[in-house]
Amino acid sequence: MFLIFSSWDLEPRDEFVTLSGMVSMPASPGHHSPASWGIRPAKWQEDRLFDTDQYLVSLDNFLVAPDHAVSQAFLQNFAKITPQYPGIRAPLDPVVCRAWLAELAPLLSERFGAPASGRGWDMQAWFSLVTTPPQALAPMQRLPHVDGTDPQQIAMMLYLHRTGHGGTAFFRHRSTGLASLTADTYPRYAAAVQAEYGRTGLPPAAYPTDGAPHFERIHVADGTFNRAIFYRGNILHSGVIDNSAPLSASPSEGRLTINAFFRPAAG
Repeated sequence: MFLIFSSWDLEPRDEFVTLSGMVSMPASPGHHSPASWGIRPAKWQEDRLFDTDQYLVSLDNFLVAPDHAVSQAFLQNFAKITPQYPGIRAPLDPVVCRAWLAELAPLLSERFGAPASGRGWDMQAWFSLVTTPPQALAPMQRLPHVDGTDPQQIAMMLYLHRTGHGGTAFFRHRSTGLASLTADTYPRYAAAVQAEYGRTGLPPAAYPTDGAPHFERIHVADGTFNRAIFYRGNILHSGVIDNSAPLSASPSEGRLTINAFFRPAAG
């Protein structure tokens, strides 16, 4: 059988920044100041995911100068870091992360609840480009995925592309009725998925679309250029990838995003 717990985005070795200090991450060339990375976190829109108790928050025109971010992507050393993510990544400068976190932390607490520890939020972020062609996808990359089972972890996707590819789709697993996974519900979900694909065979070599036959798509966040969306990372989701469109490794032609995670700060 195949691995069904697949996080495209989060990896344990990635480092986090906090408001009180920064961990050691490789600085990116051209990021001499966060001034060119200013954000507009004022007007948020909230959407409930169909009939679940989950929702996402979106913010249009997130970056004051989005073309600057795209130009900086050309200076990065992109690499395929893990087998889970179907593409290449490069870390976002921790100076930029720290500046964003200072503005986003109060809004995250307002929309998703303040961390119980009272220590605020940690953040990690990177540039990402989906580059793996559908026929080369591993079985685990052909299903909706979660980024972990902790509902306190908040994911952000900032869309910086104008390609034929889309934003992010959210799913519910039909037989269990689960749209999000926790440590308690994951074993039941995993057993059901293993059994289902044991009967029907591996999913086709393609990025998920409507989720059939074992998942249903319950919401789609459009990948509008310079839109950022925020959601709990334990919700089943997948990038909206056009299986017939090219997947370029060029930041100006590919499906470029900035992905981030926010966790309650460690003690």
